[in-house]
Amino acid sequence: MFIYNIQFGKKRLGKIVIILFSTICLILLAISISKILGEIKEEKQKELVKDDFSIPSPDIAELTSENYCNILKEVHEDLNTYIGQKITFTGYVYRVADLKENQFILARDMIINSKNQSVVVGFLCEYGKAKELINDSWVKITGTITKGNYYGEIPIIKIDTLEETSIPNNPFVTPPSDSYVPTSIIY
Repeated sequence: MFIYNIQFGKKRLGKIVIILFSTICLILLAISISKILGEIKEEKQKELVKDDFSIPSPDIAELTSENYCNILKEVHEDLNTYIGQKITFTGYVYRVADLKENQFILARDMIINSKNQSVVVGFLCEYGKAKELINDSWVKITGTITKGNYYGEIPIIKIDTLEETSIPNNPFVTPPSDSYVPTSIIY
């Protein structure tokens, strides 16, 4: 059996405490740096995923029943990113009382629950012959996203071409999805 008798002087004990304290501080510093670098690495990987797997934007992006509300929401939330983007989509002419003569909403009905209740959603559009359009008539438009003002800053589609069309097989659009990944261009 071995018995150790360790004696520390005040100077030696002070050095040990300083060494232990310094070691603990270095360990905490190393952990903090590794967490910060890990977060930076994750953000860069997310950016790479967005960039590496993106599909080149067509000259004119087509909105569908499936992506309509996701794109509508994203364009409203980040308007400056999408200014100048050309889009084409189908909807019906919808008006509210305080629109200008050259304005209408190109609308779709979005299902909000399992009882098939819906709400009207859409882009505000400007078109020279808007007053000639019949309410609830279905049209297909091609236009450019611009910035406008209607009770605040909103996207306005400046229509280049408009053609009358029939009601699509599925006149409803799906609500925005949590899995939608926004990009700087509409696909």
